[in-house]
Amino acid sequence: MTKQELEQCIEEYGRDIYSFCRYLTNDLPEAEDLYQDTFLLATEVKERIEYNRNPKSYLLSIALRIWKNKKRKYAWRKRIADVRSADDALEADSGGTAELSLEEQILATEKDESVRIAVSHLPEKLKIVVLLFYMEELTTAQIAEVIKIPVGTVLSRLHEARKRLKKELEDVL
Repeated sequence: MTKQELEQCIEEYGRDIYSFCRYLTNDLPEAEDLYQDTFLLATEVKERIEYNRNPKSYLLSIALRIWKNKKRKYAWRKRIADVRSADDALEADSGGTAELSLEEQILATEKDESVRIAVSHLPEKLKIVVLLFYMEELTTAQIAEVIKIPVGTVLSRLHEARKRLKKELEDVL
């Protein structure tokens, strides 16, 4: 991949990668760090990225790998010396359309927040699959490639996540 192709990837997929990082970390500053680390590593390994194949999924796998390493390192440090965790508050997006009344906007925001909270309560393995499938709109085959598991495992995790979310969001939705 050339420098121009990498810049084009940042233009095309940067917003999606940032959004994925934000949902993955549930922390704005940490998401920004993860986003920057992802593209720093991408510039280092740009020769390995094939622009014709699916650079977005490769970039997502880089972000996921960096995040998992950070979590593993944090868990190890916490075992050695207990450190207070970062604030896990998720900032709600303030995006409403002018056509909706104020009441409808508030209800929609509350529903969105309920779904975000429910997804954040999922186990990590399920949460990653849900985010990649619904937020990044990757196919199950692409998800399998990104997180390096069989397609059948992706399907079963997606099914389990849907079942848990349905149960948790039954009253809200």
